[in-house]
Amino acid sequence: MSDPTADRLAIRDLVENWAVWRDEGDWERFRTVWHPDGRMMATWFQGPAEDFIRVSQEGFARGVRILHFLGGTSIDLAGDRAIAQTKMTISQRALLEDVLCDVVCTGRFYDFLERRDGRWGIVLRQPIYEKDRLDPVDPSATLTLDPALLASFPEGYRHLGYLQASNAFTVKHGLPGLKGPAVEKLYAEGRAWLAGSARPGEP
Repeated sequence: MSDPTADRLAIRDLVENWAVWRDEGDWERFRTVWHPDGRMMATWFQGPAEDFIRVSQEGFARGVRILHFLGGTSIDLAGDRAIAQTKMTISQRALLEDVLCDVVCTGRFYDFLERRDGRWGIVLRQPIYEKDRLDPVDPSATLTLDPALLASFPEGYRHLGYLQASNAFTVKHGLPGLKGPAVEKLYAEGRAWLAGSARPGEP
């Protein structure tokens, strides 16, 4: 019989390791937080975890720095399955029209997890983007954004999307925010996962 306290500790450890190992570029240990069929969804990437590891490693080698800071975690357990929500911020520093800028996005990681052969792993990670802001690193710098391009991105990751699109990333629209149909659909998929759906994201 499983121990809920031990399960929660293992999941929290996994979530924290994800952020530390990815941000420091420890790719072999980062690989261990996923199950082989794990998938990652983000503004700039959607696909298998193994591909996410590869493109993250390539970006890291080029100097791309997308960093993560974690807050509290809430975990719903159902036998060998779990949904974890973790408060987080995503920060990225990059040039925007020759001005070095920081963008910070606040939200939650929404993780579909499963225990297989005694090991918890991520099957799907879908961030929820709640709000963001963009600032020049040098506060005296002058920066003018394209209002139409900025408005084209969803409110929760408007500035993050703008910065990434301006740096040759393809940014996905329609990702979950604080409210709205996309996040309600995600919550429904989470409930279905805990109830035994075949795959996360497909109740």
